[in-house]
Amino acid sequence: MRTFDFAPLHRATVGFDQIADLMDRVMSSDIQQPSYPPYNIEKTADDAYRISIAVAGFSEEELNVEVKEHALIVSARKGEESEARSYLHRGIATRAFERRFTLADHVRVEGASHADGMLHIDLVREVPEALKPRRIEIASANGSRPKEIASTVN
Repeated sequence: MRTFDFAPLHRATVGFDQIADLMDRVMSSDIQQPSYPPYNIEKTADDAYRISIAVAGFSEEELNVEVKEHALIVSARKGEESEARSYLHRGIATRAFERRFTLADHVRVEGASHADGMLHIDLVREVPEALKPRRIEIASANGSRPKEIASTVN
């Protein structure tokens, strides 16, 4: 596998530490990404997303969803089984897990729901008014100032 040196990126940019760290994490080959539990990430609207995680065998009380420092952390711990069971085949994995998703700036968790063995987490991207594009009126040649600055809505 190829390796890339991101040192020039660090030397030539200011304020892009999150992007550089993300690229370092993605490109590192020594870190194995867990495959359990399986999940989907879908775009439900222009600024809305949904993460769906297969959590068969876990109740809502055993699941934990939290946002901490631009990261969405989903974890589960199975409670103690009250009665001893003897399995002939155990194919449903109910082992504890922790799954992390890095959230971009201005993305917030709108809510979470648990139904039919799936945990759905809805996300929305809210761009502040200060970062939205706006139209600047141009002053006329006679030196009069523009009357108003109008915001543009995309």
